[in-house]
Amino acid sequence: MFQSLSERLNKTIKNLRGMGRLTPENIKETLREIRVALLEADVALPVIKDFISRIETRAVGQEVLTSLTPGQVLVKIVHEELVKTMGEENKTLNLNATPPVVIMMAGLQGSGKTTTVAKLAKWLKEDQHKKVLVTSADVYRPAAILQLEKLAQQIGVDYFPSSADQKPIDIAKNAIESAKRQFNDVVIIDTAGRLHIDDAMMNEIKLLHQAIKPTETLFVVDSMTGQDAANTAKAFNDALELTGVVLTKADGDARGGAALSIREITQKPIKFIGTGEKTDALQPFHPERIASRILDMGDIVSLVEHAEKTVDQEKAKKLAKKLKKGGFDLEDFREQLQQMKNMGGIGKIMDKLPGMQGMPGQMKSKIDDKMFAHQEAIICSMTMQERQFPAIIKSSRKQRIAKGSGRPIQEVNKLLKQFEQMQKMMKKMTKGGGMAKMMRQFAGKMPPMGGGDFPF
Repeated sequence: MFQSLSERLNKTIKNLRGMGRLTPENIKETLREIRVALLEADVALPVIKDFISRIETRAVGQEVLTSLTPGQVLVKIVHEELVKTMGEENKTLNLNATPPVVIMMAGLQGSGKTTTVAKLAKWLKEDQHKKVLVTSADVYRPAAILQLEKLAQQIGVDYFPSSADQKPIDIAKNAIESAKRQFNDVVIIDTAGRLHIDDAMMNEIKLLHQAIKPTETLFVVDSMTGQDAANTAKAFNDALELTGVVLTKADGDARGGAALSIREITQKPIKFIGTGEKTDALQPFHPERIASRILDMGDIVSLVEHAEKTVDQEKAKKLAKKLKKGGFDLEDFREQLQQMKNMGGIGKIMDKLPGMQGMPGQMKSKIDDKMFAHQEAIICSMTMQERQFPAIIKSSRKQRIAKGSGRPIQEVNKLLKQFEQMQKMMKKMTKGGGMAKMMRQFAGKMPPMGGGDFPF
């Protein structure tokens, strides 16, 4: 989502880190570059002016000018002001109200609202351990009703049926009554997509809001609409008094303007961000983590949290024991590839690692999920004996594996060579000085990722 903004900002502030001193002239030039980067990211103009003004005020103060590392201090200021612009901290849902807690979802047509209802229901079920019921009051689009029913079955939450010949208020009230009888903790009500300029539709959702008095009213908005998302959110907030915003399609070609504009314009927090089409691709919005990713500082906390939820802990413990004994085979590696796939693939993992924006484009192009999918296909074409004892794989076996995996024999040879290198490295880790000794020995000598000798 923030790739272009991140690249532009990092190119601008890269020169700052090494500066011995800051002058009004180079501060002015830096601020001009930051302004251009924000404009290109489609951030709302009032937000840009306020953002630049705050940085300028702090940059010419004693905090920077008296520092031994003024460039780094200015980068820190940019990070802190990004966090402030996006809301400073994650604002969670109010789940402490008398159950069932009612959450009403509003938004434009095509913003991904119905899918977001399912994502939110799954998050509440799995992360918050809530019993959830969902229903659709979108009587103008029967397909949306059917879509939500299918999604509810898929994620395993309760569904209250509705039909196009019913009134939205009746559907919502009946769903809430059903949730009370079934002792549901949360009810999520999907509503029809509407434009804020459509007076009749806006009046309808106002009446629905007044009738059910939801604890949370979330506005779902497509992040690819840039600063228009913030303006639309403000119009809905004026009508409904929103409690928060959900940004969708953040994995697409969005420039980041929505995330940086919504909080300042609406004064409502971004509570969640959608990062893909799957029902688990929704995460709480943490301004500090997002700001770190924009400035290429990585987001290790989110990466660890995601790993804890997706990685099979029992398999991880077994692997750790095998590593201590110096045993690691191709079957273990295949399982690691599957774990990585469960975490969203190498692309999503790399997005959260520090310094990825500085990686050359040619190197980035070599590291993709296809490469690992091909390696998994090759391993899956081996017998269990071959996976455990790769040394037995000779010419005829290689030909069979290549044919079975649909990959050229050169890739089979490459995989085996890389695995041999990795096994040698594992043995070095388990002997003598262990990890620390190995890191000192191999520092600066590791082959580039995706290259011919990449040891996974």
